[in-house]
Amino acid sequence: MHPVDERLPPARLAALGLQHVLVMYAGAVAVPLIIGRALQLPPEQVALLISADLFCCGIATVIQSLGLTRWFGIQLPVMMGVTFAAVGPMVAIAQSHPGPAGARLIFGSIIGAGLVAMLMAPVVGRLRRFFPPVVTGTIIAVIGISLMRVGVGWAMGGPPNLAQSLDVPRLMQNIDPATLTLRGPLPQTNNPAYAALDNLGIAVFVLTAILLISKYGRGFVANLAVLLGIAAGSLVAVATGKMTFEKVANAAWIDIVTPLAFGWPVFEPLLILTMVLVMVVVMIESTGMFLALAEITGRPLSQTQLTAGLRTDGLGTVIGGLFNTFPYTSFSQNVGLVSVTGVRSRYVCVAAGLILVVLGLLPKMAALVESVPQFVLGGAGLVMFGMVATTGIRILAKVDFETHRENLYIVAVSLGAGLIPLAAPRWTQHLPLGLHPLLDSGILLTTLVAVALNLFFNAGTKAPDRTSPPN
Repeated sequence: MHPVDERLPPARLAALGLQHVLVMYAGAVAVPLIIGRALQLPPEQVALLISADLFCCGIATVIQSLGLTRWFGIQLPVMMGVTFAAVGPMVAIAQSHPGPAGARLIFGSIIGAGLVAMLMAPVVGRLRRFFPPVVTGTIIAVIGISLMRVGVGWAMGGPPNLAQSLDVPRLMQNIDPATLTLRGPLPQTNNPAYAALDNLGIAVFVLTAILLISKYGRGFVANLAVLLGIAAGSLVAVATGKMTFEKVANAAWIDIVTPLAFGWPVFEPLLILTMVLVMVVVMIESTGMFLALAEITGRPLSQTQLTAGLRTDGLGTVIGGLFNTFPYTSFSQNVGLVSVTGVRSRYVCVAAGLILVVLGLLPKMAALVESVPQFVLGGAGLVMFGMVATTGIRILAKVDFETHRENLYIVAVSLGAGLIPLAAPRWTQHLPLGLHPLLDSGILLTTLVAVALNLFFNAGTKAPDRTSPPN
């Protein structure tokens, strides 16, 4: 039996599944919070979005990992979550149509795009031959590098834009009353909560705990290094007063997720087309994630399996639209966790999916998980996301750079393209808004550039790795 199909004891499945849930939880609930606030919904409806999101995350994860007929599910250890690629278009809809009316437009565009994505999956699945090791290794390395920004942001307490805020009193003093112009640059004040040394200390403590458990732990304990590290960090956060359980006390015990809670969706063709472009980005990124998992787990990935996985992205998106939530994709954060633990069983993610379904129905339990501070997760993120980049480097080690020197250019230029959104987040500000979802993704840029350069340099040649003879 292949390790991917190994059925572990229930207690181990539950613990390993919870570990996956903790890793992806912050990302899973972020999009409902952003869109709920953009729609100007009351707190109880935002809470509904979060519960629906967790519920649908679980359903999509179970389908993807377990499989549903031969048409759906890649049957690898995959965690599904809401994609951030759709945030821009959804916020634009919310700002122009706030309230339940905007929600109906959003959910209509999501359902329509999900249906189109299911039809497109076979076409995208046939692109597998354009992803030799020089392409997949580069893409996976950029996935890991891109995720490091998320991990560092967790450790710092938020993204870089939270480091400073406008100093209004100094701003008023620096305005020339005669000309109403500003003397000097905009005054900024440091945010004392950003990169606070005590928070960074807990993040380092979590990282150290994970490393120590990985080195000295044995068997099952070593597999739970990330979960145990997060638990240890949470205890320190509670002891120092940085983690409270107020949200747990205020949350309800049971909440039923109902479909179409905001009314019948509105299907606007232009909005559906915009969301279809987002789904193209999602499926290309998912292709890179699936190839990374195939490499990590040691299970070859066929075109049929790849198509089934991509089709499930579309199915999960349709389910999301029906249940008042958003487009779904495979979560790259959890790819790193598979590398760290060495546990390749897809049933771990099935267990994680069931836990997410329960969290969606039990808001009090969801609030407990949500109470874990971001800086605690930051220490774990550095390990997991670095592991993803390491997997890409390991694949690139198999590429022949000696007799096929053009592969150096493929990797060099593709890496540079993937880092553009990280180094210059506003590089698309003079380009049409419709292109932003495509060009703001470093993973997508790397994929497009790597595939194009590989076709330019290596079209008509055998796969240029160390096992193939020189041309």
